[in-house]
Amino acid sequence: MIHYSVVPLDVIFEGADTYEPKFMDIEQGGIKMQIEPISGFQARIVRLYSCNPQDYLKEQYAPGTIISFSPIMETSLI
Repeated sequence: MIHYSVVPLDVIFEGADTYEPKFMDIEQGGIKMQIEPISGFQARIVRLYSCNPQDYLKEQYAPGTIISFSPIMETSLI
């Protein structure tokens, strides 16, 4: 990739080496997807894991869309 800019590369890529996204896999509306949590109950869709081409045509599941979800807390039995 070639990037032409008057802005120094150090400024453009500042923080890129320390960025560690925290992805989760969930199922919503019968569609498995990978999300990136934003806040307690909101997340951004990163990608869909579906074999059905019709799932990719649904606007509400487009990558980058903000969705509401309820995280399930794992509990261990003693």
